[in-house]
Amino acid sequence: MGGGPAEAAGSLEEQLTALTRGVVDLHQREDLERLLRAKKRLRVKAGFDPTRPDLHLGHTVVMEKLRQFQAWGHEVVFLVGDFTAMVGDPTGKNEARPRLTAEEVQAAAATYTHQAFKILDRAETSVRFNSEWLGALGAPDIVSLGAKYTVARMLERDDFARRYADGRPIHIHEFLYPLLQGYDSVTLACDVEVGGTDQLFNLMVGRDLMPRYETPPQVVMTMPLLVGTDARVVDGDVTGQKMSKSNDNYIGIDEPPFEMLQKLMLVDDQVLWHYMELLSHRSAAEIDAVREETTGSPEGIVAAKEAFAREVVVRFHDETAFDEALARRRRVSAGGVPDDVEETTLDADAEGGRLGLAKALRLAGLTASTGEAFRLLKQGGVYLDGARVQDEKTHLVRGQRVLVRLGSKKKRFRYLTVR
Repeated sequence: MGGGPAEAAGSLEEQLTALTRGVVDLHQREDLERLLRAKKRLRVKAGFDPTRPDLHLGHTVVMEKLRQFQAWGHEVVFLVGDFTAMVGDPTGKNEARPRLTAEEVQAAAATYTHQAFKILDRAETSVRFNSEWLGALGAPDIVSLGAKYTVARMLERDDFARRYADGRPIHIHEFLYPLLQGYDSVTLACDVEVGGTDQLFNLMVGRDLMPRYETPPQVVMTMPLLVGTDARVVDGDVTGQKMSKSNDNYIGIDEPPFEMLQKLMLVDDQVLWHYMELLSHRSAAEIDAVREETTGSPEGIVAAKEAFAREVVVRFHDETAFDEALARRRRVSAGGVPDDVEETTLDADAEGGRLGLAKALRLAGLTASTGEAFRLLKQGGVYLDGARVQDEKTHLVRGQRVLVRLGSKKKRFRYLTVR
């Protein structure tokens, strides 16, 4: 591993300011100050359950904080929760979430490790899988772990408390989830754990359990949750579900540059600042200056979105890839598209948050039937944002806005937005 904190430039106060920037919850600040004052090389972990393939920008909010710790000479443990993913995190759920098979989890986990190093320094990162120790726990170990926490403490958790009050079932394995995640902290004995604000309860269980296993308690830090691409500003507040693949409102860090650019450009103008605050490497003062400069200027907003999209796309691809994606987007915008293209908003299907393209064409009145839409697709007569689409299984997702073109001679255009 590389040099420790003593080799990182800056005072204790500068390091503390940098590491706590953007943090929502910090338990406890004095513990972090004590560790940093001792010039100890900290072990900092964050866990990610591979419930779906691919990491998205929402994950990177926590990962950027990990990268900041690395910049100050500390070690990061990137924990893949391949065991806990099979149990299922009940956080924020009104019902028990479906349990995943080992095969589903392993397929998703395979993508996580290489994607993590698009942000993290490989040389300063340990990748661990919690099946290493959780899979080895026997019945006596589980009973001993359960004996270290009470049902009353579990019911302090908001989602459990709501379900209990409403008479909705809470399964025993859901109580096990925070205990197993807490046992990760006991096993790894890290100094700091970082997670999203929705993970505060789980992280604090780890902090509570560690002394009961004669391990110093970890410092807990939480970061804000990034809202999805379908979020809006209502009465001055950013409103929307957090970014997740299950909500189909995500931007994957392995997505092609053009798709990333398109999704970022379609983020609501007012939600842009939320994205910049959590994802941009610019200072808060620089972001405020851009916001002030673009007030009341549609052209300024477009320029700000393009600049931010460049920063994000280049982070996961490169400058050339972004330039090509932007050129393609501008060609689509300028390629003979009338100024008065009609806008149509369609509802996603109740399940899955998606809408089949053929069905969307029928609902928008662009074809007389779904069958006609399928024929047009097969014949190559359908274009999305300038690119021909022939896959009959193509879906639009909630929050997506696309320019549809039918035909190559007698062109028909329509903007379709899925809500």
